[in-house]
Amino acid sequence: MATVLRDLSYRYQWLYDGVSRLATLAVGGEDRFRQLPMVGVSDAPGLRVLDLCCGSGQTTAYWVARGAAVTGLDASPRSLARAKVNVPGAEYVQGFAEEMPLFDNDFQVVHTSAALHEMTSDQLRQILQEALRVLEPGGVFTTVDFHRPDPSVMGRLMWPGLMTFMALFETETSWAFIDVDLVELCRSVGFKSSELRRYAGGSVQVVQAIA
Repeated sequence: MATVLRDLSYRYQWLYDGVSRLATLAVGGEDRFRQLPMVGVSDAPGLRVLDLCCGSGQTTAYWVARGAAVTGLDASPRSLARAKVNVPGAEYVQGFAEEMPLFDNDFQVVHTSAALHEMTSDQLRQILQEALRVLEPGGVFTTVDFHRPDPSVMGRLMWPGLMTFMALFETETSWAFIDVDLVELCRSVGFKSSELRRYAGGSVQVVQAIA
């Protein structure tokens, strides 16, 4: 179930963009947040990237700017219509992340940004399985999302803001997601290795896994 403010933020692009910018201040702003999952990923020209749950192309634009050959996938026709206007340099496919209408082993990178927390536990496992399927061997799955803050001073400072943001703008699944061991889940579905980096007192996580 989504909150009213979340529904409004997706209906009105200016509200969504404003909320996104505010929420990313803890890691140094939206530019840095969008690029955190790219750290350590090849920037070779023509890199075949699937931007999963691409929304209106907020992060798609960063991959295109790096010279990647990007396919954006999203279930929302409205979001894809916006993405095509915002980032015309990518290809777009409508479909669900847990059942992608894409070929096996077709991408070198699968990326998703602040989307997995919207999924149920069953959907989350299915999405990771699908990401593994469409990646070529040795390809990279990379994601940035929420995480439960750690007990440090910074972590304790982050808790009120994170709870308020989730209560106002996120789905109920986000409360369960912040405790998911995403590294172990990646390994359990068949990724060869995975690693975790955390930011902003542990409230933001980047997970990268190798197919």
